[in-house]
Amino acid sequence: MYENMVFSAAFALYTAAILLYVWELASKRKVVGRFADYVTALGWAANTLALIMRYVSAGRLPLANGYEFLVAFAWGIVLFFLWVQYRYRFKSVGLFLLPVVWVLLAYIAVEMPSSQKMVSPLMPALKSNWLSVHVATAILSYGALALSFALAVMFLVKESCNQHNSRMAELCQSLPAMEVLDESCYRFITVGFFLLSLVIISGAIWAEQAWGAYWSWDPKETWSLITWLIYAACLHVRQTYGWRGRRSSVIAVIGFAAVLFTFFGVNYWLAGLHSYA
Repeated sequence: MYENMVFSAAFALYTAAILLYVWELASKRKVVGRFADYVTALGWAANTLALIMRYVSAGRLPLANGYEFLVAFAWGIVLFFLWVQYRYRFKSVGLFLLPVVWVLLAYIAVEMPSSQKMVSPLMPALKSNWLSVHVATAILSYGALALSFALAVMFLVKESCNQHNSRMAELCQSLPAMEVLDESCYRFITVGFFLLSLVIISGAIWAEQAWGAYWSWDPKETWSLITWLIYAACLHVRQTYGWRGRRSSVIAVIGFAAVLFTFFGVNYWLAGLHSYA
């Protein structure tokens, strides 16, 4: 019961933060944005407490089922967001990133059956130290890639405003310079791609121990590889052919769509060895 209350508090705080970021945009008052950052930090603290409470009740790291992964996924996204706000003070990024977090938690609150939220014993394949390495790395990777997605969308919005004299002029004025958005997106793709590589490597080692083969073309493995190839292509064409700006941002958006499908599409629509994840 208390864990549900803490989860609801995190959800409510993230929702309030989004509304505050909208208010900041409408009022052009920087103090509102700073307050929104503090509310987001409180939401992250509640998010952290929900994970700790699940750890205590389950007697293991809360990374073993869909509910736990989504709560941890949201935690990882906000962790990167808070670091960026502390380090760079990017304007308006919360307006584009926190809705991703909101959708993840809203899915838990509205769509996920109660049976999938309950603490359950680990399946034999999950009783491995590689569970912690593999899933924790995935959470950090997806958090970095979610931030790159938000920065890519911000770039595309800014570009559209500059080219078409959009009615969203106030929003565009609040966004960082296009060069800053492009370079920051690239940096977080690099971080997320490195971590995603570790996810695939650790998963292969774990698969060999659990199922006797490093790779079996399970749907989750296949879509993880597709996602990795998309981001590899993004980095390759940037370094080799100088693809920057719009082209790079479009690939970043496609890559994060693949990230989401790797979780939701594979777990709920495609049967495989990872259907429990």
